[in-house]
This record gives sequence, structure tokens and C-alpha cells, in this order.
Amino acid sequence: MRRAAVLGSPVAHSLSPVLHTAAYAALGLDDWRYDHRECTEDGLASFLDGLGPEWAGLSLTMPLKRAALDLAHGASELAVATGAANTLVLRDGRRFADNTDVAGIVAALGPVSGRAVVLGAGGTAQAALAALRGLGIDDVTVLVRSAARAEDLRAAAKRLGVDPLVDDALADPARASAVLDRADVVVSTLPAGAADDLRGAAGVVLDVVYAPWPTAFAAAAQAAGARVVSGLEMLLHQAVAQVQLMTGHPGPVDAMRAALDDAVAARAS
Repeated sequence: MRRAAVLGSPVAHSLSPVLHTAAYAALGLDDWRYDHRECTEDGLASFLDGLGPEWAGLSLTMPLKRAALDLAHGASELAVATGAANTLVLRDGRRFADNTDVAGIVAALGPVSGRAVVLGAGGTAQAALAALRGLGIDDVTVLVRSAARAEDLRAAAKRLGVDPLVDDALADPARASAVLDRADVVVSTLPAGAADDLRGAAGVVLDVVYAPWPTAFAAAAQAAGARVVSGLEMLLHQAVAQVQLMTGHPGPVDAMRAALDDAVAARAS
């Protein structure tokens, strides 16, 4: 038996097991199993130390993305640059950190251009900076509540070779909405409910929250004429990349998407 799991706190709501299990079935990996494990930042080191050789990989969600990078024996250039890892590949007693959130954001947005705004300053926001760089967008504003608490994001931006404007406009929803109104691309990395008072987004809007959907922010953006992308698209494509890293096989996108759609429909019924 080969094993993998998603770790985080809280994590019971995660749809990652649906995606990875569907991938294993489509790939004929009958001896692979993927589940979820509740794990806090303080408990991550002991959890990793207790894993046996049957473990092939881990997906990391909040609040573990920075801690996972610190506990890895090696890391991709992208994980180092963003300062966050959402993936640990386990092989030969070593842990290799990577960040597939970047690929997930790139695939979810599709071809975009113009002026971009990122909401939030955490690990996913840092991945968003890398994704926007990869898409050729260099006019980026990051909206936060406190510019003084964005030191990790500024450090990641420097490592990535980008120079976003960091603005504390999130403390004033009216001012933040005015910034959003001038954006061509918006990536919200805020937790559920944190963007509910924001309006004015147009162009293309990716809200990484996928439950409940649509968020108030996504609904308002759609009403304003934006092309709105659910966090489910990002979730799907980052998982496709994780399957490749953990199993060595390309992630079966169609099978994973079908399983995700079924799971979302079941939760909504």
C-alpha cells in the first residue's frame, strides 16, 4: 500500500481526497490510498517524523505551508521563492517541498493581461505573485489590512524578482473597491467571508474560496460583468500537478474534474 494525505486544520472539508482518489482509480493505482489528517503547525514535525516508508506524499493547506518548507530536506526553486510549500514528496526517507498552487492559479486564470490586484498576503497570495509573473503581468497591487504585516509577502516578491505595490486598503472597503474597479485581473486569497464587503471587481476574478460558492465577493463581481473563476479550478489543477509529483504519472484531468463535479453536486443536494 502506498499512502498520501492532505494535512491542515481544519481539513475535514477538503476535497483533495476526492481528486487524488479519482486519479488513482483512473491510473489503475489500486494499491494507493489518500485521506485527510487534522494537523496543526505545532504538530507537523512529529507527524512527519512518524511516517513510514509507505508514505509517498502530502498535500499541505492552512496553516502548514510555511512550516512544511522549513521541515523539508530539499525544495523546488518555486517553493523557495514563494516561501510556501503545499506539497511534500516523500522518497527514500527525504522530504522534497514544492508549490503546485502556482500552476493551479495559472491554469485557473487562463490567458490574462493588464493590471492585477491580489487580495491578502499569505502563502497563497505569494503563489499568486509567482503565477502572475509567469503570465507576464508586472503591474500588481496587493491589498492587505496592515502593510506592516506583509513582510513575508515582500520578501517573497523580492525573491521572485517582482515589485508589487502593497496597499493597506483592505482596512477601508470603499477604498479597496475603488482599486478593484480599475483592475483587469483579481485574485482573492482571503478566507471565506473576508471579502464580502468588497465591490467593483471587473475583468477576470479568481476567488480561491470554493465553499460556500458563490461567495458574496464572487457574486458581486459577476453582477458587475466579471468573468468569475471558482477556487475549484485552482484546486483541480494544483492537484493534477501533485499527482504527477507523487506518483510519477500525469494527473488525469478529465477523471479528476468529473469526480470533483460529482462531489460538489452531492454536497449541494
